[in-house]
Amino acid sequence: MRNIVVIDAPSNLGLRPPAPGTVPGCYKLAGALREQRIVQRLGAFEGGVVVPPRYDRGAWQEGDGVFNAAAIAAYTPRLADRIEHHVRAGDFPVVLGGDCSIQLGASLALRRLGRYALAAIDGSADFRHPGNSSSVGAAGGEELALSTGRGRRDLTDLEGLRPYLRDEDVRLFGIRDYDEDRDELARLKIPTVTVGELREWGTADLAGAVLSTLETPVTDGFWVHLDADVLDPSVMPAVDSPDPGGLLPGELAVLLRTLVRSEHCVGLNVTIYDPDLDPEGTAGALLADLIVGAFHDEGTVPEGE
Repeated sequence: MRNIVVIDAPSNLGLRPPAPGTVPGCYKLAGALREQRIVQRLGAFEGGVVVPPRYDRGAWQEGDGVFNAAAIAAYTPRLADRIEHHVRAGDFPVVLGGDCSIQLGASLALRRLGRYALAAIDGSADFRHPGNSSSVGAAGGEELALSTGRGRRDLTDLEGLRPYLRDEDVRLFGIRDYDEDRDELARLKIPTVTVGELREWGTADLAGAVLSTLETPVTDGFWVHLDADVLDPSVMPAVDSPDPGGLLPGELAVLLRTLVRSEHCVGLNVTIYDPDLDPEGTAGALLADLIVGAFHDEGTVPEGE
C-alpha cells in the first residue's frame, strides 16, 4: 500500500478574473477540502504547500498570449520538484489546486522520470492553442495543449523536455457531448469519452476498458487530473464554467475509483472548485467525499446519484 501524500498547490494563475479587480477563488480549494478533514480521512501524510507567485496580469490585453506566463513558468518546476520527490519515493501524491495549470507541474515531473500517460477527468478538453483559437490567454483552459507541446515555448519546453505528454498517451473522460474540440482531438487520435458515451456503455465497463489501454508496458504509469467542472452544475455550481450536461456524483465516483486504484496510477490532482461560489460548503463536502471514496469505501456515492 503506497503512502498517500497531500500537497497544496493553491495557484490561480491560469484563470481569468471573475470580475474586474478580483482574483479567482480556486486558490482556496485546498483549504476548503482540508476543512472537510480530507487529509485525516485519506489517512494521508503531509506534503506541504508549494506557494505560487502573486496573481498579477499587469497591463495584459487580449492578443498578448498567455497571461501570468512568467509566473506559471517559474511555478511549474517548483511544483514538479515536489511531485517528483514523492513519486520517486513510491508515494501517491494528491495535489490540491488551484486551477488546471497546476497539471503542468505533474506532467513536467513525470516527463523527467520517463514516459507517463494522463487520464484527464474534465468537463472540457482544455485544448485551446494558437492553432485553433485567437483567444489564447488563460492557461487553465489550455494546459492539455501546453502539455502536449502546443503554444508558447516558455511554457511548453521547460527544461528542454517538450512535449511533457505524447498525444497518444492522453485519455479524456467526461467532456460534454457538444465539446467543440472533439473533431480536432479525433484527428490527433487523442481518445475522448463523453458524458453521453459513459452513460450509453456504462461507466464501470467503459472506464475499465480505457484503463486497460493505460496499463500497458509502453508507459511507466499514468496521472489522473480531476477538474470539478466535470460534474453537472446541479451538484457542482462552484466552478468558473458551470456548463450543463455533466456527470452525476455516482458516475464520477465509479470513474475516479476505477482509475486511482490501479497500481499503474501514480498520482492525482484536483482543480477548479471555488469556495467563494459555495457559501454553504455543500459542493466542497461532495468533492471531498468523492476523493476519499476513490481510495476508501468511506464517502462513496451510489452510481446515478
